[in-house]
Amino acid sequence: MEMESDMLEVCVDSTESALAAREGGASRLELCGNLVIGGTTPSPCLFQEIQTVVDLPVHILIRPRYGDFCYTEHEFHIMINEIEMFRQLGAQGVVIGMLRPDGTLDLERMKQLIQAAGDMSVTLHRAFDLCADPFAAMKQAKALGIHTILTSGQQNSCSLGKELLRQLVSLEDGRIRIMAGGGVNPRTLKELLPYIGAHAWHMSGKTVLQSPMLYRKKEISMGAASLDEFQILRTSASQIRQAWEVLTHYKEVYHVS
Repeated sequence: MEMESDMLEVCVDSTESALAAREGGASRLELCGNLVIGGTTPSPCLFQEIQTVVDLPVHILIRPRYGDFCYTEHEFHIMINEIEMFRQLGAQGVVIGMLRPDGTLDLERMKQLIQAAGDMSVTLHRAFDLCADPFAAMKQAKALGIHTILTSGQQNSCSLGKELLRQLVSLEDGRIRIMAGGGVNPRTLKELLPYIGAHAWHMSGKTVLQSPMLYRKKEISMGAASLDEFQILRTSASQIRQAWEVLTHYKEVYHVS
C-alpha cells in the first residue's frame, strides 16, 4: 500500500470550512454534516458545491445518525446506497464503521460497505475506538483491505490515548495507516508527533464565530437547548497552517522521509 510521507486531513461540514482548510494547506478533507454532534453523512449538494471550489481529495463520512455504530437493517441499506451515490459523484474515499453489540466489528456488513465503495479509499472511523479489542480490530481491518484507521487511541483525545496510538503505529506493517485524531491542534501535534510517530493526523481546526443575526429570539430553541444557535463552528485556516508547519518542521528536524 502506497502512503504519503505525511498527511493532514481536515474534517469539515461547510464549503467555508473546506476553503479555509485548503488555504491552510490541508492534504485532504473528510466531509460530514453536523460536526457539532460528531458528524453525520453530508448532503450530496454540499459535496458538489465543494467540488466546484476546492481541488482536494474528499472522503465522505457515512454515518446515518448520531450515536453508536450498531445499525439497523434500514440504516445499513441507507449506508450502502449513500456510498454508491458518492462514488458515482466522484468522491475519492469513504469513512465507515459498523459494530456488533459485543463490541466487535460487524465484519459481514462491513465487507458489503467496502464492496460498494469499489476503488475508493476506505477509512475505518472512530467506531474503532469503541471496539472491545483494538488489536483484534486492527488485524481485521487489515484483512478487510481498509486503508486507514482514524483513532484517538480509545480515549477522549489522542493526548490521553497516546500509548495505544504508539503501539498501533508500530503495527502498521505498510498494510494500513493509523490516523491520529481527537483534540489535534498545533500545540498537541507538536507534543505528540515525536512520541506517537504517526504520519497521518486528523483535525477540524474549529473556531467559534458569531452569527450575523442581529435579531435574536433566544427563548426559543431549534434543537438541543445546550447549543448556542447563534454561534457558528468553522475551520480556521490559521490553525491548519500552523499544524502543517509543525509537520513540516518535524520532517526536516528528524529527517523523516
